[in-house]
Amino acid sequence: MIVQEVITHLEALAPLAYAEEFDNVGLLVGNKNSEVTGVLVSLDTLESVVDEAIENHCNLIVSFHPIIFKGLKKITGNSYVERVLIKAIENKIAIYAIHTALDNAFEGSNAGLCEILGLKNKTILIPQANTIKQLTVYVPEKNAEHVRTALFESGAGSIGNYTNCSFSSPGTGSYKGNENSNPVIGEKHRLQKVSETKITVTFEKHLENDILKALLESHPYEEVAYEVLSLENKNQHIGMGMIGELEHPMEEASFLSLVKTRFNCDVIRHSTLLDRPIQTVAVLGGSGSFAIETAKAAGADAFITSDLKYHDFFRAENAMVLADIGHYESEQHIKNILVAHLKKKITNFAILLSKTNTNPVKYI
Repeated sequence: MIVQEVITHLEALAPLAYAEEFDNVGLLVGNKNSEVTGVLVSLDTLESVVDEAIENHCNLIVSFHPIIFKGLKKITGNSYVERVLIKAIENKIAIYAIHTALDNAFEGSNAGLCEILGLKNKTILIPQANTIKQLTVYVPEKNAEHVRTALFESGAGSIGNYTNCSFSSPGTGSYKGNENSNPVIGEKHRLQKVSETKITVTFEKHLENDILKALLESHPYEEVAYEVLSLENKNQHIGMGMIGELEHPMEEASFLSLVKTRFNCDVIRHSTLLDRPIQTVAVLGGSGSFAIETAKAAGADAFITSDLKYHDFFRAENAMVLADIGHYESEQHIKNILVAHLKKKITNFAILLSKTNTNPVKYI
């Protein structure tokens, strides 16, 4: 098995096309064609994690957080980032980071939080914009079914619980080829009119390359006339955070006690308790202050996240309970998600869960 094969399985779960623009995801160190001796999955890539990989003969580290986040002008070992990179390169260890691609995946980071809390009826809290695209193509009538089938097989035309979705309409296409043309129907320098079918399908943006490849391979024309547009339709399967419901309403203090136990928190920072039952709960692993207003508008009784500042707690405005459980605590489950996914896909290979606790925050 080579590194790229592992990457393919990871990106089936969390396509990199949905990572946030500010992020640095994908293969950060190493050669995608290198043969893999073992995979170590970790939340962060620290020197101790690289040491653990060396000890276990793993030459691929799959990390949630990217070790390279900002630009580096030199690698001399003067920071922990530089030391990690030097050690990884010296020991021929590849590093792959998945970060916000997994945060935005429907069965990713926040689905894990919902599972830990036992939330049902989960939906995306902040659907990501411009994740649905539309393809329109013009095909000779006799070739329409062949092209339509090829598009479906490449992933186009899936809408919610339905597949093979498209719209077709008949019309007349015209063209005139120049000296360098080689028309399939008609002759160069002559105006040609052909009965054509206009086919329209939607698709998720990470499939665009595959769909265009299928289109160009199945279409009979030398030059294919097609359009691709980004739609503003909301994709309820891609986005940040989730919201769901507890099986039964809970008293606030009991709910926070449950959260503290389930996430093994030393402390929970929370806003004013409102003496109201908790049933609808929003979650967002990592730094989630940007989603406070969205969680309120969605009717959450409580919002579980981390890295809240002093004034963020005022933004609850007695509409819900804000709970900051800690950045590490809100993401520690993620490596388990990745290990479980890879073990399902790769059954004859060593996929190891890192034993290194990378939490930099301590309490006294």
